Amino acid sequence: MMSKNKGQLFIVGIGPGYEDHMTPAALNAIKQSDLVIGYATYIKLVKHLLDDKEVISAGMAEEIDRATNAIELAKQGQSVTLISSGDAGVYGMSGLVFEILKETGWKKGDSPDIHLVPGITSMNACASLVGSPLTHDYCCISLSDLLTPWSVIEKRIKAAAMADFVVGLYNPKSKHRTEQITKAQKIISGYRTPQTPVALVKNAYRKKEHIVITDLEHLLEEEIGMLTTVIIGNSYTFLFENYMVTPRGYTNKYQWDGQIIKGQSKAHSLVVDEVTS
Repeated sequence: MMSKNKGQLFIVGIGPGYEDHMTPAALNAIKQSDLVIGYATYIKLVKHLLDDKEVISAGMAEEIDRATNAIELAKQGQSVTLISSGDAGVYGMSGLVFEILKETGWKKGDSPDIHLVPGITSMNACASLVGSPLTHDYCCISLSDLLTPWSVIEKRIKAAAMADFVVGLYNPKSKHRTEQITKAQKIISGYRTPQTPVALVKNAYRKKEHIVITDLEHLLEEEIGMLTTVIIGNSYTFLFENYMVTPRGYTNKYQWDGQIIKGQSKAHSLVVDEVTS
């Protein structure tokens, strides 16, 4: 419940960039705010919602200023929305806001009240455009080493590949970072076949949307940039009518007529010996 005497800070994920994929809660947070703060590209995506709002638009690498500004203005009693694309808690601004609040000694109950509004992530949006690649366990790894040492990223890629996760790669390449996606492809190729399905999605649900279905062996032959999301299947992922599909595992326990395979039981753990025999 919102206090009338305290400022309000909404940390809002606006989804992939198309209003149909924004939640009503996100739209409502923007609607009731006096001020909206965000990265310039994301402000443009919601420009049509900001006619009567004060807007602070900032550039890349100004995240700390943006978050500090939002907190300070909300502390003064304003209703402020700080926007991220996708979900603000997934490579977005909410973690940074909490770090600053901790650093400044903010306690729960102090001004501003904090409201987190979830959004559809880029990974979810991209997956929906290429089929059902995330139906089983998956992980997301950013290849940007601007804030995280490459040695740590490399270790995470190797662990994900070894554990047979579907792997989603954010920030695969930029003007100044060109080798990371090549290194990631090489690491993952040590654990997957060359035919492993791969989806490359750029600008999901935005202008100039571009989708490529390829495989692990050939993915580097395609155009990949900062706005590309890469989804690499696990060892069970297959292509069907150019859709990328990762099975949940139902056929380990059931036949297509719904009958349980001999040796398996409903609501009990999968009997591995029966499955593999």
